[in-house]
Amino acid sequence: MSIYYDRREFVKKAAVSAAGIGLMGSYGFSHTKRASVNDNLRVAVIGTNSRGAALARGFALTEGIDVSFICDVDEKAVAKGLDAVKKSAPQKKVTGMKDFRHALEDNSLDAVVIAMPDHWHAPAAIMAMQAGKHVYIEKPGSHNPHEGELVAEAARKYGRVVQMGNQRRSWPNVKKALQDLRAGIIGNPHYAKTWYGANRAPIGFGRKVPVPAGLDFDLWQGPAPRREYRDNLIHYNWHWFWHWGTGELLNNGTHFIDLARLGLGVDYPVKVSSHGGRYAYQDDWETPDTQITVFDFAENKTISWEGRSCNRRPVEGLGAAVSFHSEKGTMVISNSDYVVYDNDNNEVKKYTTGEETEVDLTGAGFDMDAGHIMDFAEAVRTGKKPVSDFHDSNKSVLLCHLGNIAHRVRRSVKCDPSDGKIIGDAEAMRLWRRYYEPGWEPSV
Repeated sequence: MSIYYDRREFVKKAAVSAAGIGLMGSYGFSHTKRASVNDNLRVAVIGTNSRGAALARGFALTEGIDVSFICDVDEKAVAKGLDAVKKSAPQKKVTGMKDFRHALEDNSLDAVVIAMPDHWHAPAAIMAMQAGKHVYIEKPGSHNPHEGELVAEAARKYGRVVQMGNQRRSWPNVKKALQDLRAGIIGNPHYAKTWYGANRAPIGFGRKVPVPAGLDFDLWQGPAPRREYRDNLIHYNWHWFWHWGTGELLNNGTHFIDLARLGLGVDYPVKVSSHGGRYAYQDDWETPDTQITVFDFAENKTISWEGRSCNRRPVEGLGAAVSFHSEKGTMVISNSDYVVYDNDNNEVKKYTTGEETEVDLTGAGFDMDAGHIMDFAEAVRTGKKPVSDFHDSNKSVLLCHLGNIAHRVRRSVKCDPSDGKIIGDAEAMRLWRRYYEPGWEPSV
């Protein structure tokens, strides 16, 4: 049975101050509270319209995990999540609710799975850790660099496992490819090229219309300063508005830039540049639909990103991939396969499953997600570091944020190679963080 909470009832129950519902600390969560690990891990999945529903199915199918709560601000999305769990584990009891903060009150809850819009990622993760929960968070995990710093700080302070959902780190063939790369199959790679293409349609010019029935738009906005509802925003186009989203670079670039960084063995850049814009259509879309971003590192290595949201012409015959280059050869990693060439373009090695894994808005499916989910569960149970521990995966996310900052200030930015902080550019550093709705500022 689904249970929905009225926002006014929640506000009354929480007894928050006149400043508004505070995001951190106003709901009675103890900073020393720790959830025990049950025989079966009990998790709440938050945000289930698309990717979250697929994750709800994946976690429900994983042995030793119970999906206990489905949380979403939209009643229709709650229904999607409940349906995904009940089809996967019909014998299990699962509760649906609009406000995930009620799930955090449950002391027997071990972890949360966050698949909300980007502006909610870090605040929700911090709130969950303050309530004693471990966190599996979809990429990018933050709306801006400062939020990434806060999540990393919270994980250290509260001793929680935080695994990012850049699941390619757990895909068997990708793991083999990176092992071959580190073993020197093409020598010492100095350049990695990443790309993604799609045929996204225009989003038009949004009209101010009444909020749809069943949607709590105020809670959907959460920590973001309030704006009026428009009909071209929810449930996906928020990606293309700086106020809520982070554009294609963090929507899809995160996956491939993460592999590029791991393959080259680099952390923070010395310079980042970005070129492009909203070229394909005239509409409300703010982030680039065409973006070429370059990251230079002190180790004499470079990563490039080519994002084409409105043109899916393949590169190397692939719509999305990463290639590594050296004076001895090239490696190309697609979604689930990889191939190695020498510098005469002769194929040296090819590892394939026989067919390319299909990836859509909800991901590649449970078979490909299973290893990443199980790795998270093992980290929660044993205390081992997960394969995509936030402290490391956030380095890749920071690269993408820096690319967007360079794009927005329309010039290259110089960075400190020890931590990625922008050097000598006050205007660019102002984009390191954002403004919040009063009373919703995240803190650790």
